[in-house]
Amino acid sequence: MVSAVPVLLAPTAVLSSTKTAANSRAMTTPSSKLKPSKSILKPPTSTPTTSNIGQKRKRVEMDMSSTTTSDMGISPDDEDDEDDEHVSPMTSPSPAKKRARVKFELDMPNIKHQDEKKGINNNNNSNAEKSTAMVREEVRRAIQRHLTGDSEAYDRVKEIFTADPKELEDDGSPVYDVPSPTSLRNHLLGLFSNVSALDGSCSGLVHAVLGSEWLGRDEGYVKLFVRFMGTLAAARGTYLNSVLRVLVHGFRQVGPRIGKLPGYPVVYPSEIYARVHMATRYIIQLIPAGSGALSPLIAASFPHDTDTAKAHIVYTRNIIKIIDYAPELRSDILGLVTEKLVKIDVQFQVDLEDADEDIDDDNIPAMSSPEAIALGDEDDEESDTDTIASDDDDINDLESQRAKKRAETKQKIDYMIDILFEYYSLPFTKGTVDEKETANDLLLSHFQTIILPTYRSRHTQFLLFHFSQSSPIFIDRFATTCVQIIFSKSQPTILRQYAAAYLASFVARGAHVSSEVVRDVFDLLGTHLQNLRSEYEPTCRGPDLKRYGPFYSTAQALLYIFCFRWRDLTTAALEADISITPASSSNWLDNLDLDDARFPPQIKEVLVRAVYSKLNPLKICSPAIVSEFARLTHHLAFMYVYPLIETNKRLRISSFRSLTAMAMESRFGHVEREIKADDDLGPQLDAYFPFDPYHLPRSRRWIVNDYLEWRGIPGVDDREEEDEFDDDETDGSLTADEGVESEEEGETGTDED
Repeated sequence: MVSAVPVLLAPTAVLSSTKTAANSRAMTTPSSKLKPSKSILKPPTSTPTTSNIGQKRKRVEMDMSSTTTSDMGISPDDEDDEDDEHVSPMTSPSPAKKRARVKFELDMPNIKHQDEKKGINNNNNSNAEKSTAMVREEVRRAIQRHLTGDSEAYDRVKEIFTADPKELEDDGSPVYDVPSPTSLRNHLLGLFSNVSALDGSCSGLVHAVLGSEWLGRDEGYVKLFVRFMGTLAAARGTYLNSVLRVLVHGFRQVGPRIGKLPGYPVVYPSEIYARVHMATRYIIQLIPAGSGALSPLIAASFPHDTDTAKAHIVYTRNIIKIIDYAPELRSDILGLVTEKLVKIDVQFQVDLEDADEDIDDDNIPAMSSPEAIALGDEDDEESDTDTIASDDDDINDLESQRAKKRAETKQKIDYMIDILFEYYSLPFTKGTVDEKETANDLLLSHFQTIILPTYRSRHTQFLLFHFSQSSPIFIDRFATTCVQIIFSKSQPTILRQYAAAYLASFVARGAHVSSEVVRDVFDLLGTHLQNLRSEYEPTCRGPDLKRYGPFYSTAQALLYIFCFRWRDLTTAALEADISITPASSSNWLDNLDLDDARFPPQIKEVLVRAVYSKLNPLKICSPAIVSEFARLTHHLAFMYVYPLIETNKRLRISSFRSLTAMAMESRFGHVEREIKADDDLGPQLDAYFPFDPYHLPRSRRWIVNDYLEWRGIPGVDDREEEDEFDDDETDGSLTADEGVESEEEGETGTDED
């Protein structure tokens, strides 16, 4: 028989000396329900003196010593040896035959019972509890009899672990007389010693133990429970998932009474989560297959979209911490968080559009860090995140409730992405070259598989935006990734369109993207646009988004880059060989005189041929971008496209559509994302650029120095902004208010000098 395994700290409890005699008599007075102190193998020989009919059945309170063997300097081995002197050699092996024990060193702070803190010494009551060896033998016999069909003692053992200490009466007292800490510990030791007998027929008992309260108990019991789970999962592999499921559940937001069990000192959430991580680390290190089984359980336990912001913050923070001791799960965990974040982000954008509302951080109160929220004292039932926009608990207005929900969702996104920023920042700022490469490759992988295919993702992609700009090499990697997707005919059309939008937005908005990179990307896209025009134009009857989608998405990307980075495309910038970033060259470029703004011939050639081709991109591209491009090129004396824009307003797309193309539209119409300016103008390309202004209040600190705001035309927008300020009007152009992000075609560009 396997001997008992030592426990570092033995639990103790407070017991008033005035109740000693009464409790001693209670041990000899049976009740209608089995008492933990009585033998689980022998039924009571007498009947109760009072009737318990109609009353809730409770376990009789038992005396227990506040002085443990560990307090007295006696090891658990010595305790077992003393117990064995009173047990038949047939049921207890001699100490000489015991297994060598493996030390279980866990870095946990000492937590002692209240009776230890108060210095209460109840040595006179030490005989009230049965010895560990006796309880171990009773548990062994209960399991054996259960296997033969006699489950009475087995059920009584199970009841010891199913008694919930958190269930309280109205007066605050426990509903059930829960077993004493010593009794609970001894029965767990008994099960620990008989793990090999806990086959599938004992699954009810095993799940009762795994489902019992253990995180809020004393340190010694927690360590014993962790060792029991590890031994159980190692000896009986069928229970591995059950053990891991218990641990994964511990990563979720803890309830308010988990760490406030009667008879135990308060255990705060930070300590509870530390215990769960300690247990998870132990199981994974003990069982090599544990990490593989853990990954799907983590995904299945992720909070639902409708759960609170705090629930998402707590769980996200905890599962990312798993990577510290299970690095093999890094890709799975970070991919899971990214996937959930994108899903919430997209739904948030849909809700904003339905409400016709912009992202505004002015109505969001300042909050603590994600760590403070996750580890905060659960006494505050109204946590920081739970009080978001909840000024009135009696809100009856439906729209107000929806606004509150949107504010809560915004907090989820803000804090979840902030946690990801914090995680990735370590390898990118302090990691080795290999660690930086690995982190960047992981981000690019998640970009291609999760972020890029998701339409209207709004914030998650800023992870790429920030960390790709940490090095010129990573800038080139991200741009190359997008270019390869754009050029690949094997990729779905919609992905090629999105990749063009990501590349254009990255180059236009990236404060650390050098002028050289801007010119290189513009040349690549320009060459690609020429090739597409040569391919499509011979059979083109007129503008058609469905048939020539890659051409229009590439053309819109070029127009967008030109509007933001035209200074970097000038011959002045090229001759000066400005390879530095706009963040450091902004003064020189911003003061560039319009008369000196000249462009290399190939840039004008690409744009002129595309704009005036039969494909007519100005008819299909977003009206806001077309309008700003027309205004800018006119003031730069680069192109004059207003007549073409006016002609396009009278042009009907359907007049160029063949019957075959119109029939195919109904079949493949879901592939393209488009908008309709009005019923006569037909479909137009959506003005979706992923790196539009970032307004999340907390996490935007990561990209504040990476982001290039809109810079107007020198000498033109300055005067217009002054007029707007005086007249309190706006012209709808692409100014500091980021008019290009709107999809309204205003009066921009119609005024001539």
